[in-house]
Amino acid sequence: MIVRPRDLVEAHLYENEEAVILDALRHLLRTRADLRIQLAIHRYQTTNISLSRAASMAGFSWAQMKDVLVENGIQPRLGTESIETAQEEVAALHNYFKEQ
Repeated sequence: MIVRPRDLVEAHLYENEEAVILDALRHLLRTRADLRIQLAIHRYQTTNISLSRAASMAGFSWAQMKDVLVENGIQPRLGTESIETAQEEVAALHNYFKEQ
């Protein structure tokens, strides 16, 4: 039996279909480390997120994420480009250590 997002909304389990999809994606990424890692790599390459933010997304330490990038042929961008980026990296590190 295939369950559609609409079924869960009609059963009053979620407010709308977007909430169903967001929850499903959150659970998918929580259980599939390979997807989390690839998403972190993709975002690191295509957006301006920091190495620390990518590491946090992947569930890795900064050093582990740097190694993953190198293993995938990606040259890590080291250092910060702005105060905001530095603050983002500090926040990502704090979040990582809180989860440990």
